[in-house]
Amino acid sequence: MSGGNANVNQNVQQDVEREGGAANNNNNNQQNLENWLPVSASRKAKWWYSTFHNVTAMVGAGVLSLPYALSQLGWIPGISVILVSWLVTFYSLWQLVQMHELVPGKRFDRYFDLGEHVLKGKVGYWIIMIQQLIVQVASTIVYSVTGGKSLKKFCEIIPAKIFDEIRQTYYIVFFVFIQLLLSQIPNFNTLKGISLLAAFMSVCYSVVACATSIAKGIEHHPTHYGVRSHTTAGKTFDVFNALGTIAFAFAGHSVVLEIQATLPSTEEKPSKIPMWRGVVVAYTIVILCYLTVAISGYWAFGDLVEDDVLISLERPEWVIAVANFMVFLHVLGSYQVFAMPVFDTIESCLVQKFKFNPSSMLRLVARSIYVAVVGFLAVTFPFFGGLLGFFGGLAFSATSYIIPCVLWLYAKKPKMCSFHWIASVTCIAIGVTIAVVAPVGGIRTIIVSAQTYKFYSR
Repeated sequence: MSGGNANVNQNVQQDVEREGGAANNNNNNQQNLENWLPVSASRKAKWWYSTFHNVTAMVGAGVLSLPYALSQLGWIPGISVILVSWLVTFYSLWQLVQMHELVPGKRFDRYFDLGEHVLKGKVGYWIIMIQQLIVQVASTIVYSVTGGKSLKKFCEIIPAKIFDEIRQTYYIVFFVFIQLLLSQIPNFNTLKGISLLAAFMSVCYSVVACATSIAKGIEHHPTHYGVRSHTTAGKTFDVFNALGTIAFAFAGHSVVLEIQATLPSTEEKPSKIPMWRGVVVAYTIVILCYLTVAISGYWAFGDLVEDDVLISLERPEWVIAVANFMVFLHVLGSYQVFAMPVFDTIESCLVQKFKFNPSSMLRLVARSIYVAVVGFLAVTFPFFGGLLGFFGGLAFSATSYIIPCVLWLYAKKPKMCSFHWIASVTCIAIGVTIAVVAPVGGIRTIIVSAQTYKFYSR
């Protein structure tokens, strides 16, 4: 009898050891995967890396459209919306930075991981992942269009006449080809050199746009500043589209937790400390660029300003050519900042769900297919202004204005009518308003553009 009990105990012990071994193997496999995935592969970043990553993510195509948004809203409403959006998203970005290590000893490296934890299940995971992917994919599409348009403008200005007959489609294809090469950068942290160049370029072309607009305005500027449309319906749709355009200008929240994941963290110095320092510097640069470009561009051209202010600026030609090339260089980097979390999601899915082995060949094929698909969409639908308004309202307002505050309310449960409760509810209300009305204006702009547009003819 005692021998039977011994055998049973031995079998139980072996089962426990096997289960423990399997659990250890799973943990090891998961850790190996995290060490390979682009978001979590390296945690050696410095605090100033987060500054230029955030500047690259924000001061992009959106800043050049802000004078156009002012022309749709007018002076006081336009500047007020920019300032309110800056304050709201600055606060919601602070919330995300604080929640990166919501649970002691655990890091939420991805936006949807935080959502899954706070909202207690896969519903939170899927809601946030879909919204985040819409923002990131939409950004890469818009940046492909912007890169092609800016390079075309640069080539048209320089003396070589050989570029005059080349259609915009081919410039976008060239931009996509460069992205095929850059997409093989292994992880977020090794992107720092390109991101730094992109951030520097964004500040430079903002300065150029502001200075040349002021010079143009001194020479001649409108005596009366109205809004673009003259009918009630036109004014209403323009307001909707302007809200989406401004929302697009504050779209960096979709990558902020992924940026923070590259920073080291200890109990004595959690990652939120260096991350917040970088964010404060970045957001100071952001508002300075936004206000100077928006105000100078609208002041110089009034309601005749183009949806890309550099198109309105024609002289001196060499300055405008350089500024357009700066935009081209910037969107090369900003594309990668938004694409890297998408690569992370795709590669994680292929390894975990479809059982592919992590390898350079998997990375090459998966990323190349993504870049090619985005390039096809950019070539097919290059409605720049409408794209900003449509995507800005559809998803950017959710990831930047709404979701951080919802997660904060669920996770922190602030007292009703306390500062954080009032601030969060206010941000949510503003975000919901933008999410409802902005896509309407964006769709109208796309429809109007589509009426005179022939596919692949430009």
